[in-house]
Order: sequence, then C-alpha cells, then structure tokens
Amino acid sequence: MVQLTLPKGSAPKKGKTWPKPQGATNLRQFKIYRYSPDEGGNPRWDTYWVDMDRAGTMILDVLLYIKNNVDPTLAFRRSCREGVCGSCAMNIDGQNTIACTKGFDELPGGVITIAPLPSQPVVKDLIPDLTNFYAQHAYVQPFLKTVTPEPEKEWKQSEEDREELNGLYECILCASCTTSCPSYWWNGDKYLGPAALLQAYRWLIDSRDEATGERLDDLEDPFKLYRCHTIMNCAQVCPKGLNPAKAIAKIKHMMVERVS
Repeated sequence: MVQLTLPKGSAPKKGKTWPKPQGATNLRQFKIYRYSPDEGGNPRWDTYWVDMDRAGTMILDVLLYIKNNVDPTLAFRRSCREGVCGSCAMNIDGQNTIACTKGFDELPGGVITIAPLPSQPVVKDLIPDLTNFYAQHAYVQPFLKTVTPEPEKEWKQSEEDREELNGLYECILCASCTTSCPSYWWNGDKYLGPAALLQAYRWLIDSRDEATGERLDDLEDPFKLYRCHTIMNCAQVCPKGLNPAKAIAKIKHMMVERVS
C-alpha cells in the first residue's frame, strides 16, 4: 500500500510493548493499530509477542489469542471464521484482506503489522466505520427489478445465463477492494468504488432483470463510475479472487454501446 504523509500531530505514536509469554520458544512480534475515541489523543502502535505454538494458523487466531490471553481491550470484528461474512477485513502487512483466511505463514519473516482498512473513519482499534460503503452498495439496488407479472413459481434462467454471474455474486462485501483503491481514497463520497460497481454489474447482466436502462442511468455520472482508472488494486487484494476492475470496464462498455 502507498505510504501517506499524515498532518503533523496526527500520526500514530509508539504505544505499549506487552511482555513476552513465559516459557514460549516460538515467538513472533505483531504491531497492532490501537485507537479509542474514549481515550482521545493520537492512535498508537502496540507491540505484542505471540506464542505461535498456541495461536493457531491464521491472523484471526493470533488476534483472538491476544484478546483472550494478553489484552482483552483489543477490538476487532469477526464472525464466521470461514471467509464468508467479510467481517474481519483489515490491513495486514500493508495489504487489505480478511484475517480468518490469511495464514501467518504466508507473510514474510519479521514484525507483522495489523491496521484497520484504510481511508475509513475508525470506530475503535481495527474496526472501521463502513456506513458510507454500505450506503453505496444500497445505491446500486442489489436486487431483482422487473415490470412483467411475477411467474407462478420462479423466474427461470438458462444455465448459460447463470454462468454469466460467476465471478460476481461471490462478493462478501468485506470492503478490501474498495478501501485499497486510490480513486476511492480521494473521492469516496462520490465514487461508488469497486465493490458497489461489481454488484451493479452483477444485476446489469442478470437475464431476469428488466431495469438495465434505469441502472445505467443511475451510474451515468463523472464520479460514480468514471473515477476508476484501472489501477487494479481491487483485483490484487480480493480474498475471493474476483476482478472488480473487469466488471467496471464492462459497465463502461455498456454505456458506450447504448449511445452508439
């Protein structure tokens, strides 16, 4: 991730170094971003020594070890532990991903840094405020829109049409892609971002949906869609292996096709 220069007085400061666990021989050092609005002041980097023989295999296991055995005040989100809910998304060693599927053996040796997703307000410690992110997802109306009478049983779809949705519907809304996008860092209030636009394309090409024109009208804007400059950070960090940049390019192509 790019290194940003923060305003004077706002950079995270050195925090507490917690003691090494007694008797442990397989230790690894973690620097974790800490911030509490109740305490005020600058955020800080706390240093933890973790007994890797007791901490499991994933970064989420490490965080749970720290919370359960070292520092119960550490705050982070987690739920499924299976790479499905997206709750535990954070920045690990400079790259956005989800902690529950990121093995610590995938990371290089030395100190591992863990911080909240970039560019979003921080609620506490590793918990970002994703209010705007979810509002942008809601904006693309991620549901089937039709005008014809509902069928007696279900909206049918061919196998070929269903296959068109592969690589789109699997998004878990972890926000790793959106918060890794420089265009979103600068224009997050106007640019919808990779995750929302991936979902927009998923419904644009759904053969059962009947609101293609309306959906494209909602995206026809200098900022909502066209702030994407194909930097490809989104595709590089997606923990599900999806390619939002490709979906955005196809939306742009649909925009051109409908006026040609």
